[in-house]
Amino acid sequence: MSITADISTSAADATPTAAASGANATARFHTDKSPYAAARDTPQERVSLLAREVIEAVHDTIRRHQVTYDEYNALKAWMIQVGEDGEWPLFLDVWIEHVVEQVANASRVGSKGSIEGPYYAPGAPELGADGAVPMRDEEPGTQLVWQGTITSVDGQPLDGATLELWQADDNGYYSQFAPGIPQWNLRGTFTVGADGAFRIRTIRPAPYQIPTDGACGKLIAAAGWHAWRPAHLHVKVSAPGHLPLTAQLYFPGDPHNDDDIAAAVKPELMLEPVPQPDGTVQVDYGFVLDPA
Repeated sequence: MSITADISTSAADATPTAAASGANATARFHTDKSPYAAARDTPQERVSLLAREVIEAVHDTIRRHQVTYDEYNALKAWMIQVGEDGEWPLFLDVWIEHVVEQVANASRVGSKGSIEGPYYAPGAPELGADGAVPMRDEEPGTQLVWQGTITSVDGQPLDGATLELWQADDNGYYSQFAPGIPQWNLRGTFTVGADGAFRIRTIRPAPYQIPTDGACGKLIAAAGWHAWRPAHLHVKVSAPGHLPLTAQLYFPGDPHNDDDIAAAVKPELMLEPVPQPDGTVQVDYGFVLDPA
């Protein structure tokens, strides 16, 4: 069965579930990431170092907090459920990835990055340098016009650079990961010309809660945390001879900018939306890519 087989528009009255979203995210990860290929040549010494230190950190937590067998068995049961729900991509991307991203991109001179999250899908339709992402008729949400340029750190426009955009809809759901949404809804690829400029028409996204009816939701409830992510746009920006950039862009005034459950908000990624007389919102935000 294909990854998107259970999310056709004929399922418009279906209710999204954590298990279905998790299964899609897990399948997508295995399809797109080739997870073992990049680390195939990692020396045994480094594997041993990382594995031992993670395990020893768990040992230290158990000793310091006198973890009981009941708590240990609850952890085992919860970890099994995370796997059964397919929520390891969600768990790792929400609570772990932001630190990996900080370490991986610490030496960047150009634009700041952020986490990718579990809902990226490659192959979004090509829309040129000026276009609107695919939307349903009467797509809910405020119309957003976003323009900017893609340059190198020396200020030169990057002819042929691409920007992939994906986002949740006004209800907080992503196409290909929730039922009843067309495959490429609110997803598109934009390729700039010699001036490096792009202009994108989409909608302003809404804040949303990560799925809470699965294993990750059980952790959130047991710990007394909230499940909210602030509204954001996802992007991947790339150009020949330059380091690719993955980022999320945020909106001022969102109540969860300061306590994002994924800890992914950075001040450099904050947009400045300007309301327009026609009821749309306009933002100006570009990207600077580091040389490879």
